[in-house]
Amino acid sequence: MFSSASRYGIRAVLFLAVNSSVKRKYISTELAEQIDVKKPYLSKILQALAKENIISSIKGPSGGFYLDRKNKQKNLMQILNCFDDLDTFNTCVLGLDECSNEHPCPLHFQAFAYREGMKYQFTHLTIADLAKKVKQLELKI
Repeated sequence: MFSSASRYGIRAVLFLAVNSSVKRKYISTELAEQIDVKKPYLSKILQALAKENIISSIKGPSGGFYLDRKNKQKNLMQILNCFDDLDTFNTCVLGLDECSNEHPCPLHFQAFAYREGMKYQFTHLTIADLAKKVKQLELKI
């Protein structure tokens, strides 16, 4: 449903939300190993997230990536926006150009309900909310 950049961005952000702090930062090599993605690709993703202030970073020997309280108040829609992935909520699931409410494809209304639910969740749940659920469910990111 989402681009690989968005998926890895979400995973990286959730991993940092669960495991990092101002005192415990992760360098891109560590983070790439933890979420199983190639370091050069993840480095670009992390740079984009830091540029949009979705994650925090510090350069230098004791630097790395982490989330502070302000970062954790952001939502997943902001991550998707960072990677220009918002069209996912508006395009036809079958890839048809002419699909709309007036001319629906066979799956239009089912997909519409699903997308609207996802859009609501991505907009209203904060990164902190999701990190809390990940911890409660003991999910591996």
